[in-house]
Amino acid sequence: MSEKFDVTVIGGGPGGYVCAIRLSQLGLKTACIESRGSLGGTCLNVGCIPSKSLLNLSENFHKAKNFEKIGIEIGEIKLNLGKMMKNKEKAVTVLTKGIEFLFKKNKVSYFKGKGSFKSSNEIVVSGDGEETVIETEKAIISTGSEPVSIPGMEFDEEKIISSTGALSLEKLPKKMVVVGGGYIGLEMGSVWSRLGTEVEVVEFLDHITPGMDREISAEFMKILKKQGIKFKLNTKVEKITKNENGVILEVIDKENKKNNIEADVVLISVGRRPYTTGLKLENVGVKTDEKGKVKVDKNFETNIKNIFAIGDVIDGPMLAHKAEEEGIAVAEFIAGQSGHVNYEIIPGVIYTSPEVASVGKTEEQLNEKKINFKVGKFPFMANSRAKAIDEPEGFVKILADATSDKVLGVHIIGPHAGEMIAEMAIAMEFGASSEDIARTCHAHPTFSEAIKEAALSVEKRQIHS
Repeated sequence: MSEKFDVTVIGGGPGGYVCAIRLSQLGLKTACIESRGSLGGTCLNVGCIPSKSLLNLSENFHKAKNFEKIGIEIGEIKLNLGKMMKNKEKAVTVLTKGIEFLFKKNKVSYFKGKGSFKSSNEIVVSGDGEETVIETEKAIISTGSEPVSIPGMEFDEEKIISSTGALSLEKLPKKMVVVGGGYIGLEMGSVWSRLGTEVEVVEFLDHITPGMDREISAEFMKILKKQGIKFKLNTKVEKITKNENGVILEVIDKENKKNNIEADVVLISVGRRPYTTGLKLENVGVKTDEKGKVKVDKNFETNIKNIFAIGDVIDGPMLAHKAEEEGIAVAEFIAGQSGHVNYEIIPGVIYTSPEVASVGKTEEQLNEKKINFKVGKFPFMANSRAKAIDEPEGFVKILADATSDKVLGVHIIGPHAGEMIAEMAIAMEFGASSEDIARTCHAHPTFSEAIKEAALSVEKRQIHS
């Protein structure tokens, strides 16, 4: 006899596990199915958490090599890549076990295995050669996404690697080529560059970080170049050939000039696609769009009643925190409450050094919509805290409506930008004006004073620049 649940969540990533916990909190008997063998999804296992661990460790290594310049003399600095990777894995293990504890605490039933639809209220869990059928009144698809390769250049995770492979290299490459100048590629390139690898980024467009405010993007590339990362823009990869030494990339630029680039490894980071393989959506008739994304309504319900979807498998930015918000919202909808996700105020962060963070609209988006706006900017070069710790690169940029003064977008490149952006997300959620920010007392000396000064700058009354 199969076990019966009120709701079953397929996928134990950020959206799925958060959703399952919230459902249980709301009094619904909840199951969560995860095929990976550990909870947390791509983000925790092979994405945002291990990458942030390596970003931090590589930054510490880079800083340590330059300690002598600031009066700290500690002798020869050596890289122990094996120990570094073990430290990364330790962080992942602790956090995955933490989610299992939260499942037990909140009475969520955890099934290890691959979930697939037998019918709209029956889900088969396959794992370890056994099958279990779960009966459920409602189901939520939260199976995340997977890296996209380039046709004819498929991942082998040795010489042609995805972000997953880039997180577990066993030795330091002499040279790495990153195909794609987006968030993930630049973070991974930054890690290996700081550890001593020569890194070159090949980007098809004429700029990096597509969708980012172009002024921030230009400043970001300038800083990364200063750090030693090379860039080939307006360049397409036509072919990758593997040999005993590594790979050879055949590239062509916008003027049809061809060139070969040799490297130990190539990281292909050109995007991700929804992962719905093996769900057997055809058994229940769930519709997807031309990109493979599951179609949902405003309450995250698919075309099939009582089947919902959240996270990377539906439209919108593929971000862990976006999936979490959707997980809580759909749980509350199912429980008869009013769920809420404000897609206009979802922060994005690149965890390089310096960090890059944004929320709301870019200049380009406002111009496209013909919205009149004012701009306030303040450089970290003039921020006392940034100068004191020798991290003066970057600036804060605030975009405010020309008439109402309502903050429409905030873009930061600089120290701790990922933490600073939260202040502006809250401010925007409550409809704050630049004047509201400017009149809010900020502690001194802090990086966040740059936000206050940028807000003052909207009306050309900044103090320190």
